[in-house]
Order: sequence, then structure tokens, then C-alpha cells
Amino acid sequence: MADKPAPKPGHFLPGGAGDGGATEGEAAPGSAPLTAPTPRLGAGAPAGPPQLPGSRIESRRSPQLSGTRFGPPPPDDPAAAAYRAVYAPGPIPFVSKQRSKALIAAVVVAVLVVVGGGVAVAAKVMTSYDDFVANPLGTPAYHPSGVPTPTAEPTPDAVVQQENPLYATGPLATVKCAEPSYRPTSKENVRSYHQALIACMDKAWQPIVIQAGFEFRSPRLIVFDEGQETACGVQEEVSSYCADEQGGSVTMPWQELTEEYSKNKATARVDMAQSLGFVYGVHLQNLTGILEATSNLRDTQATEALRLESDRRQALQANCLSAVFFGAAKASFPLRGTLLAEWNRLIRHSGDENTKEKVRDHGSAASLALWMNQGFASADPGTCNTFVASSAKVR
Repeated sequence: MADKPAPKPGHFLPGGAGDGGATEGEAAPGSAPLTAPTPRLGAGAPAGPPQLPGSRIESRRSPQLSGTRFGPPPPDDPAAAAYRAVYAPGPIPFVSKQRSKALIAAVVVAVLVVVGGGVAVAAKVMTSYDDFVANPLGTPAYHPSGVPTPTAEPTPDAVVQQENPLYATGPLATVKCAEPSYRPTSKENVRSYHQALIACMDKAWQPIVIQAGFEFRSPRLIVFDEGQETACGVQEEVSSYCADEQGGSVTMPWQELTEEYSKNKATARVDMAQSLGFVYGVHLQNLTGILEATSNLRDTQATEALRLESDRRQALQANCLSAVFFGAAKASFPLRGTLLAEWNRLIRHSGDENTKEKVRDHGSAASLALWMNQGFASADPGTCNTFVASSAKVR
């Protein structure tokens, strides 16, 4: 035993000499692996695993592998079939399935609709962002669950019109709003006057509209020339309002005001203030849904007389809301003395019976006086619910 030389490296590994009496370089019977072996090192490499120099204790360097390349065993090697079965299986045969052409068409159409809608939305959203804002169309925070989201039932138009939350907000807070100092001697002055007064009306009405549960937007101002076409159509010296894509526009004349101011300054000042107050009242109806609800209900009226009554209720409410603002601002806006007298004269001469066409769509002088005086005295939009008033009060 003492004369037996020390075992060589790999002596006790599979395929080594070991104690089984196998000669060096000859694998012992039954020692071949049953599965694919570790890929060997090319032709001419030893049958056994590579021999690592030294021991793991003596050196922690990575093993120095010899040979030319890594790869699978040679094709004639008994392990080649096992290797291919695990690492290079053959292709899975494809079995064609018949699919409904209608289903495929539906999928394509759905994709095109979604992509088309996405392009439209992207163009619309991204143009509202500048280069310094992150793209709003990034990773969505919402992931569809496949369960449809329940939609709330729309509020009936009659409820929007007659039970609007605007009526329950209470009086406007006292607002400090002096009459704008611009006088209607030019188009620029008329524009500056209306801009200043709109800013003051916004300050008074914004908390009320938000309290009622609606989004507030200031109206866009357009001061037009006689015969000019605007968002509200061709203008003919009449103040008007239109619920357009900009959130609502007030269109105001200026040329007739300059002529009126040269003749009667107090009349022109009151006319300018009340004209803007009326169209701003229509803007409030638009913000709160009253304007659209009234239009929808008007279309269901059976007779022209009922449709005109609907128009009068809407116009009288807008005038009442105008008076509500001036009532809240009466401590600072000088509707007293000569201006107050002109205010009352304007009301008396603004009824439908005093117009050339005599169309009964805005209310009589008596109805105007009733609702405007009521709004001015209370400064409360709740007193302007013309839609529940008797027909006698909206003539």
C-alpha cells in the first residue's frame, strides 16, 4: 500500500481509474450519463470532463479551460440525440384553424376606431401643452378592468330648470365694484369698460357658481362693428350671447353707444351696464345648465304661444340675475340719483310692447320691473326662479 502512487487528478470522477480496476482513458461499464452531458470541447478533447489544475483550496481563480469552442456533442456521439431533445427540439407542427371572417373584420374595425380616436385625442390634448410640460398621454394610471363603469342617470331638464342648485346658494356677498371709468367714446373704451365690468362680475359670481356645484368660466368678450360676423352670427347693434366652443361669448356693440353718449351721458352709461348684465345673466344660465334645459323643453312645447312664454321666462331670469349683481354692488356701483332714474326709465321702455316687431319673447315692461326690482332688492339668485312663477308674472 505504501508503494502505490498517489491518485491522479480525476481518479475518482466518473470515467476515471478509481478503485474499479479500469485503465486510464477507459470508462468503467455503466458510467456513461443517461442525459445530455455537459457540452464538450470539440474534437480531440478527452472523453472525461476537463481537468482543472490545482485544488479549490489552493487557488480561487476561474478554471482554465482548453479547447477551441463550446458546442453540442458531435452528431455521431451517443449523447447527441439526448442533447437535441432537450436543447434543440424540432418545430411544433402548425394546425390551421378556421376563423370567422366577420370576427376578424370586427377586430380590425375596432382597432381602427380606437386608433383613430386616440389620434384625434392626442392631437387635441397635446396642442394644449407646451414643450416644458410632460406629455399627458404617458403611462395611464387607470387600467381597464373589463367591467363597464355605471353611468349616472341624467337629471331631467325640468329639474335642472326649476330646481337648480343656483337657487339655493343664498344672496351674493357684497362686492366692491365701482363703475369702470371708461366712457363710450371709442371702440377701445367700450372694450375696456366691458373687460373691467366682466372681471368684477366674475369676482361676484364665481363663488356662487362653484357653491352650486358647477364649473366656472369667464365669458369671452367680442366687441363688434355693425354688420360684423362673429361667433354669434352677423351682428346688428344688439347685445347677444352664444354658448360656443370657447365656453360662452358675449358680443357687444359700440357704435350706437358713442352716438347715445354724445346726446345723454347717463342713459348711455346705464344702457352699457345693463346690456352687459343681461348677457352675463345668460352666461350664468349656460354655466348651470338652465339654458340648455330650457332650449330642450321649448322644443317640446305644442304651440307657439307656449314657446314664447318659455323664451320670456328665460330672458326675464337673465335680467333678474343682472339686477342681483347690481344689488350686491350697490354700495360701490352708483345706481342712484340720475343713474337710478335712468335705470327705471330704461326698464319702462324695454318691454316687448315697446319694440318695433312687438314679439313677445323678452317680457313686458311690467314683468321686467317685477323681476329686476326683486333681484336688485334681494341680491339673491333664488328670487329669480321665473320657471315656477305663474304665467301672469311672465307676460
